[in-house]
Amino acid sequence: MAFSITVSAAANRAPTFARKSFPLTVETSLEDTVEDVKKKIQSKIPKFYASRQRLSLKSEKKALSDEAKLADISVSSGSELEVKDLGPQVGWKTVFVVEYAGPLLIHPIFYYLPRLFYSTDVVHSDLQRMVFAMVEAHFGKRILETLFVHRFSHGTMPLLNIFKNSAHYHILSGVFLAFDLYRPVFSASSMHIKGTIRNDQQFLWICAGLWTFFELSNLSTHLHLRSLRPAGTKKRAIPNGYGFGFVSCPNYFFETLAWAVVCAMTGSWAAYVFTAVGTGQMIVWALKKHAAYKKEFGKAYPRRKAMIPFMI
Repeated sequence: MAFSITVSAAANRAPTFARKSFPLTVETSLEDTVEDVKKKIQSKIPKFYASRQRLSLKSEKKALSDEAKLADISVSSGSELEVKDLGPQVGWKTVFVVEYAGPLLIHPIFYYLPRLFYSTDVVHSDLQRMVFAMVEAHFGKRILETLFVHRFSHGTMPLLNIFKNSAHYHILSGVFLAFDLYRPVFSASSMHIKGTIRNDQQFLWICAGLWTFFELSNLSTHLHLRSLRPAGTKKRAIPNGYGFGFVSCPNYFFETLAWAVVCAMTGSWAAYVFTAVGTGQMIVWALKKHAAYKKEFGKAYPRRKAMIPFMI
C-alpha cells in the first residue's frame, strides 16, 4: 500500500542546487528500502544522486542502512526523514587506482633519473634492483586486485577523501621511499652495501622468497573474500580457511609482513615509517571489521584476533 512521507534537509546540509526543493514529498510503501527512497529523491532532483545522500529519522542522527525496509524502521504515512548531503562522490575503484598508481609511477622516476635528485648517476646495487622490482610488483598487484578481485560494500566515497588517502601512498611509499631507496648510499659502490649482508645474494633471495610468499598469501585472502560476496550484492559470510583461523583480517597481517621484509632488507628509514603508519591504520580497520563480524554473526563467529595472531 502506497503512502507519502516528507523528506527535509538537515540543517545547512542540503546541496546548494537543491535547497529550494526541500521539504519534498515522496510516494513510497512499507516494502521499499531506504535505498529506494534515495532513488526516488534522485528522480525528483537528478543532480542529487543516491550515493550522495545520507538519510536518517527526523529525531535521530544515526544514518539509516540502505538495506533497511521502511516497515522495519517504523516509517509510515506522514513520517519525516532527514537527508544530509555528503558532497560529490567518487567510486572506490577510482580511489584505489589513483592511490596505487602514485608509487607505481614515482619509483621509476627516481630509479631511472637519479641525477635529478642526487646530482650524480647511481650504479644500482642488486638490493636496489630487487627492491625496485618488489615495489612495482606490489602496487601493480594492488591495482589489478582493485580492478578484477575486490568487491565493495560501498560504491563511492567523498571526492575530497581521494586527496587525503592518496597522500599516504604518494608521499610515504612514493616520494619518501623512492628517494631513500635509490640514493647513492644504497648503490653498488657504497661502503654501506659492499661486503655487507645487503650485498649477499643468498640473503637477498631469501628475503625475496619470503616477500613473495606473503604477497601471494595476501592475494589468497582477497580471492577468498571475493568468493563470499556474489557480484552485485552486499552479502557477507564468515571467512574461513587459510589465514582466517587466527585472525579476522589476515590480508592486513600478510601485507604488514611483506613490508617488514622490505624494512629488513634495506634498513631504510622511509620503509620503516611507511610500514609503521600503514600497520597502525590497518590495525584500526581490522578492529572495526572484527567488531562488525562479531556483531553480525554473534556466537557463530569463531574466536580469533582482529589482525595479529594471539595479540591484536
